[in-house]
Amino acid sequence: MNVAMRCILLFSLIGFARPLIGAARETPAPLTLPEAIKLALERNPEVLLAGDQLDEVKGKIKEVRADAYPQLKLEGFGLRMRDPSILNSGSFDEFPPEFRDLLVPRSANLFEAALTVHQPIYTAGKVRNAIRLAEAGQKEKEDAVEVARRRVTFRVYQAFHLLLLSQESLQVVKDTYQQRQKHLEYARGRFQQGVQTEIDVLRSQVQLANVEPDLIRAENRIRQARSLLNSLIMVDVDAPTQVVGKLEYHPEIFGALSDAQQRALQKLPELMVARHLKEEAEILLALAHAQNKLTVDLDGRYGQSARSPKNLVDHDFARWNITFSFKLPYYDGGRKAGQIIQANARLKTAEHNLALLENNVRLEVKAAFDEIQASARAYETANLNVKQAEKVLDMMQANYKYGAATTLDVTDSQTALTVARNTQIGATYEYEMAKARLRLAQGSPLLVTEVKP
Repeated sequence: MNVAMRCILLFSLIGFARPLIGAARETPAPLTLPEAIKLALERNPEVLLAGDQLDEVKGKIKEVRADAYPQLKLEGFGLRMRDPSILNSGSFDEFPPEFRDLLVPRSANLFEAALTVHQPIYTAGKVRNAIRLAEAGQKEKEDAVEVARRRVTFRVYQAFHLLLLSQESLQVVKDTYQQRQKHLEYARGRFQQGVQTEIDVLRSQVQLANVEPDLIRAENRIRQARSLLNSLIMVDVDAPTQVVGKLEYHPEIFGALSDAQQRALQKLPELMVARHLKEEAEILLALAHAQNKLTVDLDGRYGQSARSPKNLVDHDFARWNITFSFKLPYYDGGRKAGQIIQANARLKTAEHNLALLENNVRLEVKAAFDEIQASARAYETANLNVKQAEKVLDMMQANYKYGAATTLDVTDSQTALTVARNTQIGATYEYEMAKARLRLAQGSPLLVTEVKP
């Protein structure tokens, strides 16, 4: 192989390996829940979009505030022209001939430079309310960013715990598989000793084979949960993301329902957004009323106007003016009245939406409280069932060794333990999610320490 071919092959290998290296760098290390939430808040488009909308409103505030300040412009132009208008005058032929001979149009230059200023003097509150409207919009977008952050945080919390749940469920299935595999070995040994029939061995083999589809389904659930988490933290959905943690039951006392509802009404970002929308509607109504009121503006201009550029610095060629103008709408065919009607309707809509949202928040907090109580009770029951199922299985396995129990007895005990353990894991997951939903509903941090991007 010559040198050229070697170089081509080398560059081809480098180009092929580069995307693989990039993909490996995107694969996250084992993540804790706070780390996963932090990644999502930094990368998730829903949060980034809310931040971009906030930046847009900040720019709008700067634009609106400019209307309250003087507007200065520097203007200038140069003109060369020849105007024969005097020759086209209807009375030009009546002038004396010697005078007509002097009125010969000639080309001329005109140069002008000026500074103009425009300053609103009185706007009936239009500029002030426009600034207030923009500031209220900024507060609304700030709360909307918090709403997006909390929504994404909850989805990551849910996906993270769903992955833990799937891993725990897979472990339960694996334990069941090992138990049935071990039981099959006992059955074969007893069959070889002549104290067990071949039917028991076949039944044990069938029961073992029946667990294999459960293993496949459990592994598929893990892949699906991992893909969901990957999509939230913005990595490749097929990345082998690993998480650090364990699905555990951590009971928590949340206090009285009325206190939780009161906290929700005071702190929930969604309610803050609704209140800011109501404030914006009130300001829009004030702006609509201001359209029919008097406005006063000041306009000024100062500059130089001369035929020769050298005279532009001569004070004798200065030109200036100051103008005060006012406008008082008299009749517009009902346009302003229509704007007021629309603004009133927007205000009423905002008030109704706020009242509806407050009522929904109370109901959501109450539902979360009820869910916590139900899931806590379900966990206690499931925990007791697991202990009983483990005891029954131990007894059946011991009885089977001495011929006092059949393969069906052992299999039924194993199945009962599997169901009890899955129920316990599910109850643990539901309790943790109920706690998260309550925190979300009352505007509290989802974690003990709130994660900031």
